[in-house]
Amino acid sequence: MSKAKAYAALNANSALVPFEIERRTPGPDDVQIQILYCGVCHSDLHTARNEWRNTLYPSVPGHEIVGRVVAVGKQVRNFKVGDLAGVGCMVDSCGNCPSCHDHEEQFCDHGFTGTYNGPLLGGENTYGGYSQSIVVKESFVLHIRHQEQDLAGVAPLLCAGITTYSPLSRWGAGPGKKVGIVGLGGLGHMGVKIAHAMGAQLVLFTTSAGKIEDGKCLGAGEVCVSTDPEQMARYAGQLDFILNTVAAPHALDPYVELLKRDGTMALVGAPAEPHPAPNVFGLILKRRRIASSLIGGIRETQEMLDFCAEHGISWRDKRTGAVRVRLRYNDRPMPEPR
Repeated sequence: MSKAKAYAALNANSALVPFEIERRTPGPDDVQIQILYCGVCHSDLHTARNEWRNTLYPSVPGHEIVGRVVAVGKQVRNFKVGDLAGVGCMVDSCGNCPSCHDHEEQFCDHGFTGTYNGPLLGGENTYGGYSQSIVVKESFVLHIRHQEQDLAGVAPLLCAGITTYSPLSRWGAGPGKKVGIVGLGGLGHMGVKIAHAMGAQLVLFTTSAGKIEDGKCLGAGEVCVSTDPEQMARYAGQLDFILNTVAAPHALDPYVELLKRDGTMALVGAPAEPHPAPNVFGLILKRRRIASSLIGGIRETQEMLDFCAEHGISWRDKRTGAVRVRLRYNDRPMPEPR
């Protein structure tokens, strides 16, 4: 065992505080990673505040991890000391169920083990990337092929990237498809970039007129302010697919009406309270679907990272080159590390 400095939430109301955790000694199939960057995901906030009512305290969030390999076990074959590596939302699964055999570990019948907050269906706590280091079995470690100067912008791909890439890929958001992205937050930001790179005709829907320029800069061909009924009406029955990234309860019916016959809207936001139930007639009269998606399996996550490396996609702002990061919690700055 080794000690590592970290940031932890000790209860649902406290700010994150400096904390010390123990990491296991690497076993034969383990990779030890010195953490260089960790993204700040909305799931981290949901968990720290216990909004999903399943938090194990103390909670060390962080599942968008990029770092450098500092040790490998004797049986590790695909990583060596000095490699750049990533860890996403999962660090283990049963490996034996149909989902695991299909490389869909996120749907493991026995519940995957989260990078933080323990196994999905209950078990010992795990600690995430708001820390100095992490030890993970090789089969859940990912290769990072971006340039080293981009690493801060690569970290959010490990959750926001795969959460949007997986449904966009599954529902064929490529050339000849008209795709809507709802929301320009953490997920929507990545969804716009990835859908644009896939070649879709892209419409961004936002409640903020101030985000029109941002949306177009990121790759949206058109931007619709969704609070304006006239603007929304222009897209009625026009879209093949909608990726709805909003993580707050909201009416789904206005977006269902934008779908073509046989169109699909996939929900990837995870609100603390349910969305209002949609009007079933808006679905059945056009054979429309409301679907959902989680993250992606390890194989698909590596595919996403390689796609983003090939297309130069990261969290960086195209106009300034800056990485958009604000380390705040409950509207208070993070404390300085000790």
